[in-house]
Amino acid sequence: MRILGIDPGTARMGYGVIEDSPQLSAIDYGCLTTPASLSQAQRLESLYRQIGEVIAETSPDEVAVERLFFNRNVTTAFTVGEARGVVLLRAAQAGCPVSDYTPSQIKQALVGYGRADKWQMQAMVTMALSLAEPPTPDDSADALAVAICHAHMRTAQKLLAQT
Repeated sequence: MRILGIDPGTARMGYGVIEDSPQLSAIDYGCLTTPASLSQAQRLESLYRQIGEVIAETSPDEVAVERLFFNRNVTTAFTVGEARGVVLLRAAQAGCPVSDYTPSQIKQALVGYGRADKWQMQAMVTMALSLAEPPTPDDSADALAVAICHAHMRTAQKLLAQT
């Protein structure tokens, strides 16, 4: 099972592809970027093209996306939501089922604590994927965390179905 995890954003969108067979391993990860000089529509078009390339190159079976969470800045939430929509569209076009998880669900799945800090998350991503060092940039580490969370949730759902 190949899972594409996404940490959505307009300026920076982290992605991470893992293989869950039988152990978790990193296939690819990175950060898609768009220049601030582009209009929002141009940025979304660029992300559409870039995420399409990632999907074409890595052939994920499923996609997991971090669910939008915002506290104060509604404008940022709208632009990130639009970028998230681009991912959902591209995944649907590729025939990939999509799951989404809140930041606290992701932290709970990886660390066992829904308020884990960035350092704890990076350490768990590094260990779970047997990486020599934490993935950079942070956006890609966050995307790998989303993918790992989805792998854990799939495993839990399978175990529950057997009972």
